[in-house]
Amino acid sequence: METLLNPSKTPNLFIPKTHLFKPYFLHSNFNPQPHSSFNRRPLSITITCKVKTSQGRKNDGKNISKKIVLTDSAPELSNEEIKAKPKGGGKAWGVIKKFPKRVLAILSNLPLAIGEMFTIAGLMALGTAIDQGESPEYYFQKYPEENPIFGFFTWRWVLTLGFDHMFSSPVFLGTLILLGTSLMACTYTTQIPLVKVARRWSFLQSANSIRKQEFSDTLPQASVSDLGVILMGAGYEVFLKGPSLYAFKGLAGRFAPIGVHLAMLLIMAGGTLSATGSFRGSVTVPQGLNFVMGDVLGPTGFLSTPTEAFNTEVHVNKFYMDYYDSGEVSQFHTDLSLFDMNGKEVMRKTLSVNDPLRYGGITIYQTDWSFSALQILKDGEGPFNLAMAPLTINGDKKLFGTFLPVGDTDSSNVKGISMLARDLQSIVLYDKQGKFAGVRRPNSKLPIEIDGMKIVIVDAIGSSGLDLKVTRFHILCILGFLLNKNFMSFLT
Repeated sequence: METLLNPSKTPNLFIPKTHLFKPYFLHSNFNPQPHSSFNRRPLSITITCKVKTSQGRKNDGKNISKKIVLTDSAPELSNEEIKAKPKGGGKAWGVIKKFPKRVLAILSNLPLAIGEMFTIAGLMALGTAIDQGESPEYYFQKYPEENPIFGFFTWRWVLTLGFDHMFSSPVFLGTLILLGTSLMACTYTTQIPLVKVARRWSFLQSANSIRKQEFSDTLPQASVSDLGVILMGAGYEVFLKGPSLYAFKGLAGRFAPIGVHLAMLLIMAGGTLSATGSFRGSVTVPQGLNFVMGDVLGPTGFLSTPTEAFNTEVHVNKFYMDYYDSGEVSQFHTDLSLFDMNGKEVMRKTLSVNDPLRYGGITIYQTDWSFSALQILKDGEGPFNLAMAPLTINGDKKLFGTFLPVGDTDSSNVKGISMLARDLQSIVLYDKQGKFAGVRRPNSKLPIEIDGMKIVIVDAIGSSGLDLKVTRFHILCILGFLLNKNFMSFLT
């Protein structure tokens, strides 16, 4: 486009020069006066030009005129400009607009995220060291104020900060939320922009630009299409644009940090929801007795809601144990039947350690055993059920005992026959003086005479130790672990 200016006439369109018109009042002897709103002198000129474009000469002969007004002072602001001009609030509005970016910058700080992870690790270690879910009296005795650990740690710290239920405490959950926010901020501000940049491909148009690359070479007899086939066979993504070729490899590695962040968020979300929305409980049930799942299960957080399966009744049909050749217990089993509210059996299974029962989102684990009662015949009468009590001894081996009174039971000095057992396969008997009398196996029907009485050990009734758990969001943790495993392979 050529623009020709003249104050009086329209010049020839084909003169390749630009002429500027200089009126007499723009000479150097022009003396501007001081600014005053009363003595302003508006001056005006008219500029006429003709425009020549590449679209032909449709505008030939059409002059475009524009009147320009010159004054010796600045023009007044229009009403729209006055309204758009901020009145003292511009600085505050700028601070407000920059606030989200500053928050994102702080949250995406790497040292902050590392500190959050170390804090979570420390809280998890503390939750492992402190027994979880016990009654307040337990912590009163375990962490008394008279003898604080490290000189300051008492039961007040445990109960005030919620360390008795660490993984659903506000401190732990708040730290998890802060770490999750840092991961999302880092993904938004750093990882996603890197992926966008990596996905852009640019074609270098000049040979000099290609030679300036770190590695370059000249192939006089090479074909661009053949080179593209070779690169595709080597795992490159290839793009062609005319005589130019662009190829890249390893874009999946750019997505790996985002995938790892997503996996960590899923794991934390699943763990948090499991800790705050689950149920758990423990029960020790003698053989032949029942319990209702809802009576055993207790909520672990504010998101815990019961289901219909909580009304299921569990009956312990039989409890038995397996033994090594040395006599030690190797495995214990429980035959369970599940009944609905109408008394109909909906499931039956024999569970053992590492082989739980699952029904309606509830998992029942075999975790422990106990000795409930000893069934005996006394001089042909009975059977009588003698309750077995656990006895405290040194070591981790179990010992149970019971007592059969002999003579006057109302006397202040009651004597009788003592019976001890380490498991369900043999019973050791002692007379009134505490002397060893013999050993009998349950169901052997072999009598033993002690202090003039004939005793027969009919049966040893065991108790099954069961743990019940409701974990509804563990699938998120599993998905997170799988994602983390796959994406970490791109980073290594």
